Amino acid sequence: MYSTNQNSRVVVITGASAGVGRATAVAFAKRGARIGLIARGLPGLEAAKREVELNGGEAVIAPADVSNPDALKKSADLVEHAFGPIDLWVNNAMTSVFAPFSEITPGEFKRVTEVTYLGSVNGTMEALKRMAPRKRGTIIQVGSALAYRSIPLQSAYCGAKHAIVGFIDSVRCELIHDRLPIHVTVVHMPALNTPQFQWCKSRLPRKAQPVPPIFQPEIAADAIVWAADHPRREVWVGASTWKAIIGQKIVPGLLDQVLGRTGYSAQQHDGIEHSDRPDNLWEPVTIDLGARGTFNDRASERSPALQLVKERNWVAAAGLLITGLAANYLLARSRQVQSSRQVSDNHARKLR
Repeated sequence: MYSTNQNSRVVVITGASAGVGRATAVAFAKRGARIGLIARGLPGLEAAKREVELNGGEAVIAPADVSNPDALKKSADLVEHAFGPIDLWVNNAMTSVFAPFSEITPGEFKRVTEVTYLGSVNGTMEALKRMAPRKRGTIIQVGSALAYRSIPLQSAYCGAKHAIVGFIDSVRCELIHDRLPIHVTVVHMPALNTPQFQWCKSRLPRKAQPVPPIFQPEIAADAIVWAADHPRREVWVGASTWKAIIGQKIVPGLLDQVLGRTGYSAQQHDGIEHSDRPDNLWEPVTIDLGARGTFNDRASERSPALQLVKERNWVAAAGLLITGLAANYLLARSRQVQSSRQVSDNHARKLR
């Protein structure tokens, strides 16, 4: 965990120009942190720096494509030259392609993997090179419910998020073996109202949207800031994340069926998507889009489930409640299947 002296905290955030990264930078700024802002798009980075300073923090812009380890090293050097040793590193940068797997090119799939997965690998590698000799530091990985329960139309992104969990688990074991007091946390997010649905590449006929329920990115930022002060292996944000992860452990086949039928429509909303709109897959967008996307009217400002996580005594009760509901559903489903079989058997006997 980083220093308890707020004025000495040095935080690096990748993907800091918009969305979760932008909201997280502001949240840490309110605690007096000094923040290294890493992303590709200068308009967003410059706006993020102004927001950080307006909210009581300090910031340095350190542009880099996280898929490039050499560029990431230069950015980390710049941050430490400005502020001193990095205490906390937040891997947040991502990109995606909204399309059926059959419509994604090999190059596009590779690019999503390089940014979303290898970007986190590169960030963790750079952070550990600096933290290990000092025997202190925290690395927070922005995960997703999709790291456990994949959905259609985002195969590259889901694959990258799954890979991050496996990678981080391995690194965590090695840190334990080496007795290095560096904490690694994955904060798994629900659907969020961020600009990714405006600038990620899409081949969908209608405009992309997060699968409801939707939360504001400040909820994600609150969880990340809390995780920085309260070391946990994982933090699950939002009841929908709990349901997705636990549901995948209990009834993965059923979820395949449900998402196969509903997952396409749930990720699109009214309005035809323009195939020529700008996207950030290969190059950064040239405008500042801020932390929030276009779903303010449907996005929640609160997450009671996150409050339960913060009040750790309630977490076990919440888990038992969800597990109990799932067990009741499975029992009812089993009885329904048995009843249907019995009706079929009776019908078959009559025909004989």
